[in-house]
Amino acid sequence: MEKFLKKGIKEVIDQYPDVENILDEYGIGCGPCSVGICEFKDIVAIHNLPADQEQELMQKIAGVIYPGQDIGSKSNKKKTPPATGEIKYSAPMKQLVDEHILIKRWIALIPAVVDSLDLDSDEGRQLILDGIDMIRSYADRYHHAKEEDILFKYFDVDSEILQVMYADHTTGRGHVKAMIEALDRRDKAALGEHLLAYRDLLTGHIKKEDEILYPWMDRNLSTTQLGELFAKFAEVDAKMGFSPDKYLKFIEKTETRFNPQKKLKG
Repeated sequence: MEKFLKKGIKEVIDQYPDVENILDEYGIGCGPCSVGICEFKDIVAIHNLPADQEQELMQKIAGVIYPGQDIGSKSNKKKTPPATGEIKYSAPMKQLVDEHILIKRWIALIPAVVDSLDLDSDEGRQLILDGIDMIRSYADRYHHAKEEDILFKYFDVDSEILQVMYADHTTGRGHVKAMIEALDRRDKAALGEHLLAYRDLLTGHIKKEDEILYPWMDRNLSTTQLGELFAKFAEVDAKMGFSPDKYLKFIEKTETRFNPQKKLKG
């Protein structure tokens, strides 16, 4: 198994498709990832499964790779109780998770926005401009900047998992650029395509960060480092003079327009 642990996860799945289904059983959804450069061993480690589940997972995968052979797979972890499903974040990670909530409220509205695209009226175009402004100003310049300029630098920025996050950010920016170009051309089909692609990208990206990346980072940062992060995030907030109120009002207005009976809460 050792040689497979050092292979990229996509390479292993391509060679043994059943591995993807086994990973899915344990909440490790590598199949849909558009990058897939993480090594197999890192995928297992970063999800921090309880020792008994990790051993069970590895035995199932060994059964796919070496059918009919009894390949033992021992874990160095002590046996831990099953996870409760509730993730406890440090204060700085909780800030990032909370920022995701507003972003998720916007991307949840995108299908309805696409269904009613109106690029001929001022009101219809302004809705898209406001949505793009939220992506560029709140999600990217404010939230992603905290990650790229501060948080990620506490780790090896060339590591596979962070390269996946950087790639997602870059792809998202590409979709935003294409949205602006499509809006200028009044190309509803292209605009809708990139809005929905951005929604799909960010849905998976946020899930990876909330459920995998941030908990892994919390486990690997010292109390001192977490305190530094909290202070640096506060400096960003003070320096930018940034308030989410503008975007909260935009979300609430848009939620009321498309779903007046029930506002989404993230």
